[in-house]
Amino acid sequence: MFSFEFMQNAYLAGTLIAIVSGMMGVFVIARNMPFMTHTLSEIGFAGAAFGIFVGWTPLNGMLAFTTVSSIMVGELSGAVESRRESVISAISGLFIGLGILFLSLSRKNSSYATNILFGSVIGISRQDVIQMAALSVLVLIVLLLIYRNLKDDSFDSVGAQTNHIHSRLISLVFLVILAFNVSVAAQIVGSLLIFVLLTLPASSAKYFTHTVVRMMGLAIIFALFGVWIGLYLGYLTNWPVTFFIAAIEAVIYGVSLFYNFIRSKSE
Repeated sequence: MFSFEFMQNAYLAGTLIAIVSGMMGVFVIARNMPFMTHTLSEIGFAGAAFGIFVGWTPLNGMLAFTTVSSIMVGELSGAVESRRESVISAISGLFIGLGILFLSLSRKNSSYATNILFGSVIGISRQDVIQMAALSVLVLIVLLLIYRNLKDDSFDSVGAQTNHIHSRLISLVFLVILAFNVSVAAQIVGSLLIFVLLTLPASSAKYFTHTVVRMMGLAIIFALFGVWIGLYLGYLTNWPVTFFIAAIEAVIYGVSLFYNFIRSKSE
């Protein structure tokens, strides 16, 4: 399997994506932002379609659209907190329409839309891996720089207020690096199912441990397991890798729920 360069690239990229998504997912869950992650994935679809339309790579298009829109959503949501979901829904609907428009104007066939929505392991080049690695490192560096304030703001809002943490600024920075994470991860699992890696591993991890560092470690392990096994099964069967990753992460989440049920019964 590893004699093929596209599988080498897929595993390198998948490993980077799993590590970053596992760490970011813990804060996505803590801040109750799965819906926002789903919205960014739809915006990423529009960005990739725009990139194809103007001659960019899909990744660059995703980065441009998700970054700008994350700032826009952050500002609008902060200004009208009570209408957060409505604001996100409106922006999500707008960008889905734009994605369809750009694909239509670019005169590309349906395979382009399929690759954007569900990912394309075969289409990942070594240059793509290098770019994804650089972006992943950037996300990790920023995450480490804001880690203490982000942890307090996500898990201890009272303590964050006591320590005079600028919650709105932290939220905005987190949204931007989340946008980067979504754009990078979509190259493997596609824009439609990126929220799988950003929600399920972290949601599973929280039932096994209660410290942030351990949650991040477990989330990374669960994400890596899903991506690695998913890529292997996709290679063996020629079925979509995204299906296997989503199924594996769903099974892990089901096991975690069962474990939590058994533990609660025994206490």
